[in-house]
Amino acid sequence: MLSCDICGETVTSEPDMKAHLLIVHMENEVMCPFCKLSGVNYDEMCFHIETAHFEQNELERNLERVNTRQYETSDNREDNTLQCRMEVNSSIHSACASNHPKISAQSLPKDGTLKHKAFYSENLTESRKFLKSKEKQCDLSKIKGSSYETMYGPPDCPFCGKIEDCNQDMETHVKTKHANLLDTPLEDCDQPLYDCPMCGLICTNYRILQEHVDLHLEESSFGQGTDRVQCSKDLELAHQLQQEEDRKRSEESRQEMEEFQKLQRQYGLDNSGGYKQQQLRNMEKEVNRGRMHPSEFHRRKADMMESLAIGIDDGKTKTSGIIEALYRYYQNAATDVRHVWLSAAVDHFQSSFGDRGWGCGYRNFQMLLSSLLQNDAYGDCLKGMSVPCIPKIQSMIEDAWKEGFDPQGASQLNNKLQGTKAWIGACEVYTLLTSLRVKCHIIDFHKSTGPLGTHPRLFEWILNYYASEREGSPKVVCTAKPPIYLQHQGHSRTVVGIEERKNRTLCLLIFDPGCPSQEMQKLLKQDMEASNLKQLRKFVGNLKHKQYQIVAVEGVLTSEEKVARKQASQVFTAEKIP
Repeated sequence: MLSCDICGETVTSEPDMKAHLLIVHMENEVMCPFCKLSGVNYDEMCFHIETAHFEQNELERNLERVNTRQYETSDNREDNTLQCRMEVNSSIHSACASNHPKISAQSLPKDGTLKHKAFYSENLTESRKFLKSKEKQCDLSKIKGSSYETMYGPPDCPFCGKIEDCNQDMETHVKTKHANLLDTPLEDCDQPLYDCPMCGLICTNYRILQEHVDLHLEESSFGQGTDRVQCSKDLELAHQLQQEEDRKRSEESRQEMEEFQKLQRQYGLDNSGGYKQQQLRNMEKEVNRGRMHPSEFHRRKADMMESLAIGIDDGKTKTSGIIEALYRYYQNAATDVRHVWLSAAVDHFQSSFGDRGWGCGYRNFQMLLSSLLQNDAYGDCLKGMSVPCIPKIQSMIEDAWKEGFDPQGASQLNNKLQGTKAWIGACEVYTLLTSLRVKCHIIDFHKSTGPLGTHPRLFEWILNYYASEREGSPKVVCTAKPPIYLQHQGHSRTVVGIEERKNRTLCLLIFDPGCPSQEMQKLLKQDMEASNLKQLRKFVGNLKHKQYQIVAVEGVLTSEEKVARKQASQVFTAEKIP
């Protein structure tokens, strides 16, 4: 199968391809160069020329030559010839192009084509016999040739568009130059044939072959130029896309770095120093603002250095005796409260200059430990201990990590807390208490259990923790249960009791390390008012964070239980509710 390079149509043989190129692409309509017959196909036209006009060309040869010489000697004839050739040049590649009247296919009867073909087939023998008598009709031929020359103009080749001076020359040209395109080529035509090296087309003339090959080269050059332009555009587009992608990646990397640095600052991992450095900076700011006398600055600095040296909190932010004061208040007032359960004695610790903004977890651990130190049940595991300062707590947690507790949590904090402002949460408090052989566990209230994002199951669990026997109990109960460490996103607090109102609603009593010591000391007054409890009371509607975690102390661990819990902390898990 051969495929046309112009329109892509496929044919079965080279002759069919040549016929396709001539009929479809060289001329839109096949027209006889002698009588201007049209409306027939290519094969019929070839047959028509061979049968109807061969003898005519032979008879007109001499007359055409005479006319040609007459054209050369006459000025008027030269103008006409020039005009004729200009018209022919404007219609090259269309053998049917002519400004003279012609017979159209539409003017023929519908079965005209079939009739022509039948007629030519029947008279083929007679036409060839008639050729032998062409010499007898010389005079008539001269008359006809002259008439034809006058009516029409010099004939043009239907295959290549070449103009000949007379019909006989045109016939000779067709038989010699296009013999391979005719059904009956000349037997004595020994002209060499030339194959196109690019498409295989057979040409009878070297000049035509050269022009044909030049067309291939021009088409290839144009295609390559177009390809180069398109390739250049594609490369430019790809470069732009790559630049845009690099810009987006750079912007994303910058934003990620900013977020990471923000988180580092938020969680105290930005290498800006720890408790000691922040304490000194903040006290210097107070001196510069005139809020602290220089002598007070040096006194506090000396106390801080001493506290850090011995590892014990200096107690300057501690408030003691609040549980006892609450017990007295509920005994004599709070008529809207049906029952209240309080934890064992616990001290309140406020955040100071050194840990403001990040030390709530350490301060809540100090509160919890202060209660355990006052409970004889924990005297064995906490023997000889005092409430440590924040840098000491950091050191104790690092020791627990080194002992093998919570390796994942240690890795997240780079195994380092001292000298940083790193936050701690429920996992670090659990790790530290377990390393001290204090039995505790974590309960994770990982989603809301009430309307509007509330956590009523959290309140119920704390009520069951403090009030094992509610029926028949007095209004105010001071239990021996330690306080509960309460953690949520960004902050932690300590639960020291729970109220049951007469309308059956529950209210937690909470110590917040962010509450100033001056406010907490108002609770120690004999004439304490209900408004003073507002900072402690938290109803169900006040706790609407997405998730809460609590650390509840249950007793003392044996050495074997401590080892088992250390092993279990390799993959940290918590009890989830719900």
